[in-house]
Amino acid sequence: MPHHVARVTMVIAESPVSFDEALKVGFKRAAATLRGITGLRLLEKRIAVKDNQIAAYRVRFEIIFLLED
Repeated sequence: MPHHVARVTMVIAESPVSFDEALKVGFKRAAATLRGITGLRLLEKRIAVKDNQIAAYRVRFEIIFLLED
């Protein structure tokens, strides 16, 4: 039976549109440089406010990926 070793890395991303868009932006950027992604875990959502208006939606998440042999 093969053994697998994974690594977890933290990503923070933001979007002026929505939490969903921030997650997609962060995942797309991470997927451009990481191989073997197996999942992610959403840890936090935050909203940046400027002049009493929502300025940005921010997400913090972990990406899990397999280490290559």
